[in-house]
Amino acid sequence: MTRIVAFHLPQYHPIAENDAWWGKGFTEWTNVTRARPLFEGHHQPHLPADLGFYDLRLPEARQAQAELAQEYGIHAFCFYHYWFGGKRLLERPFQEILDSGKPDMPFCLCWANENWTRAWDGGESEILLAQRTDDDDFRAHARWLVQAFGDPRWLKVRGKPVFLIYRASKVEGCARFAEILREEALASGLPGVHLVRVESFTDEHGVLPDHFDAAVEFQPDRTLLGRPMRRTFWQRQLMNWGLTNRVWMDHGVWSYPDLVRDALERPNPEWTLYPCVTPMWDNSARRKKGATIFVGSTPERYQEWLASMVAKSALRDDDDLVFVNAWNEWAEGNHLEPCQKWGRAYLEATRAGLAEGIRRRA
Repeated sequence: MTRIVAFHLPQYHPIAENDAWWGKGFTEWTNVTRARPLFEGHHQPHLPADLGFYDLRLPEARQAQAELAQEYGIHAFCFYHYWFGGKRLLERPFQEILDSGKPDMPFCLCWANENWTRAWDGGESEILLAQRTDDDDFRAHARWLVQAFGDPRWLKVRGKPVFLIYRASKVEGCARFAEILREEALASGLPGVHLVRVESFTDEHGVLPDHFDAAVEFQPDRTLLGRPMRRTFWQRQLMNWGLTNRVWMDHGVWSYPDLVRDALERPNPEWTLYPCVTPMWDNSARRKKGATIFVGSTPERYQEWLASMVAKSALRDDDDLVFVNAWNEWAEGNHLEPCQKWGRAYLEATRAGLAEGIRRRA
C-alpha cells in the first residue's frame, strides 16, 4: 500500500539561538510575513488559513496538524532533525512528541546535516554552527537516534526504522556513520536501519553508495532546471538598461508545468528511488536575491503529478513510499497546509491524486 510521507519543518517556535542570530522572537513566520510580490501575478505572501500562525510548542497545534494530514491521506511526517556535535536545535516539538506519545501518527527524521549559516540574509559563508564528523560524535548521534527509533510510531520498511540524510556528500565519513548507526541499532535489538539518501543537490545524484538502502527525490530537482524564464540575451540587455524589471535577473523563475513534465520523464534507476512531488515552490520570502520561484502551479497540476508518480512507482508492499515536499515550508512557498489563497485545495488534491494513482496501476 502506498504511504505518503510529507517533509515537516519544526521552525515555528522561538529558540535562544535564533533570537541571537536573527532577532528576538524569530520564527519561520518572520520570513513569511515580510514577503512581497516581485512581479505581476507573483503570489506573495503565503499566509496560513485553518491552522493560523501556530506555535509548535503547543501540543494542540501538533495534534491539529496530524489530524488534518491524516484526514487527507498523509501517512507520516518526516521531521527535519538538527544535530551539531551533540547539540540539537529546534528539537522541542519532536522531543515532546516522543515524550508524550502524541499525536498518534507515524514519523521519521531527516538529518539536515548542513552547517548552520547566515544563508537567509545572504551570508552563506558565515558559519554559526558547524557539523562534526568524528567517530565519537557519530557514536553519540547514533545512540540518541536508536533510542528514538524504539518509538512504536516510527516509520519502518521491512521492520527497519527509516532515517534520511539530506546532504550525504557533506558528511565526511558517511559510510562510517552508517556502519556505527547500524551497529547501535543491532545492539539495541532492532533489525537494522533503512538508510535513505536525499537527492537534494547535483552532488547527491548518481549511483547509490552501498551504505544506503534507498534514495528519495527532492523536488524541485535542481538537475532538471534549464534556463530560467526571461533570460535571453536581449531580455538581459533590457534589464541592464533599466527598461524592464530586474527581478528576472536577481532571481530564477521557472515553469511549474515544465518541472512536472521533466520529473515524469525521468527513468527509474537501478536502485530503490522513492518519488517526491512538490505542490509549489517560491523561497523569495527567505532571499533578497537568488530565490528560486516556480510559477504556474495549480492543485489540478499537482494532483496529476502525484497520481502519475504513484502509478509509475515500481515499489510495492511496505517499501512503497511517496514523499511530498512539504507539509509546512511556508517561507519556501511550499506547503500542503491550508492557505488564504487555495484553502484546502492542495490537501484535497493529495487525497485524490493518491487514490487515482493507485487505481491506474491496479
